[in-house]
Amino acid sequence: MLAVIKTGGKQYLVKEGDVVKIEKIEGKLGKVFNFDKILFFADEKKGKIEIGTPILKKIKVVAKILEQGKNKKIFIIKYKPKTRYRRKRGYRQFYTKVKILGISAEK
Repeated sequence: MLAVIKTGGKQYLVKEGDVVKIEKIEGKLGKVFNFDKILFFADEKKGKIEIGTPILKKIKVVAKILEQGKNKKIFIIKYKPKTRYRRKRGYRQFYTKVKILGISAEK
């Protein structure tokens, strides 16, 4: 089974057993939760496809939090020639690593 979930302003194609790094969500390690915005669902065995308008209400994607952390530092550099203007800043985005435990379709 496949599903497209929307979280943190981004969309992710997931299936059971996948480990995905997403934008930070609140929760402790080991917490199990459901994604509420499911945009697409496909069951390869039954040949069933559902597309949300914009989201699907009857599909559940269950995930478990594996890790909370920060990504690698990226640098933002501003520069203007001939004016001695230079600025360098660093930024580290928070992330949550989750494991998809299951995708199910309710009736």
